[in-house]
Amino acid sequence: MNIEISSTIKEACPEIQLGIITCAVKNSTTSDELWTVMESEIEKIHSNYLLEEINKRLEIAATRKIYKTLGKDPNRYRPSAEALCRRIVREIPVYKVNTIVDIINIVSIKSGFSIGGFDADKIQGDINLGAGTANDEFDAIGRGLLNVEGLPLYRDNIGGIGTPTSDNERTKITDDTSNLLIIINSYSGIAGLQQAVEFTSDLLKKYAKLTNYDIKYLS
Repeated sequence: MNIEISSTIKEACPEIQLGIITCAVKNSTTSDELWTVMESEIEKIHSNYLLEEINKRLEIAATRKIYKTLGKDPNRYRPSAEALCRRIVREIPVYKVNTIVDIINIVSIKSGFSIGGFDADKIQGDINLGAGTANDEFDAIGRGLLNVEGLPLYRDNIGGIGTPTSDNERTKITDDTSNLLIIINSYSGIAGLQQAVEFTSDLLKKYAKLTNYDIKYLS
């Protein structure tokens, strides 16, 4: 599949950079060893940030900025990385989901980037990153219908599949996911993106039997 960034998004955020991983994987229940990695990243956030400092992390602040530019209130529709880190600082547990989802959450917590994770077999056609509209119906994972107007929105031939706030039920990762697409969204330029991509790949190799993988960067 091809992935394109619309002129609307490029104009709103000229610094945008995407790290894209496509691969075959084997999903599973999260191991104790992987959860130790999660707990380490949770402790770093809990020890180093106050609640009011989370939205000032470079990567999170840049994501919030494009929300505002597109007309969305980032305090009502928080980027997923911000929501995870706020949860940690407020001492609300981060729940285990499955190996792949938990890997994505670990990288998001560590890097500050909001990350889209999709079952590639459920995506129809090519993908375009544009701005959500009032006509976009979006069934957010665990949230029901989400108003995506003014959010950066990935669409395939059927409709929206992901935003930095939430991904869509239709293309979500399940225990049966075997072909994976991960998009790491940097609205703050290239800094830290390669490290986040490499960390993701390393975790997938170690815990999800990563094979047939391809890495691309898009701006």
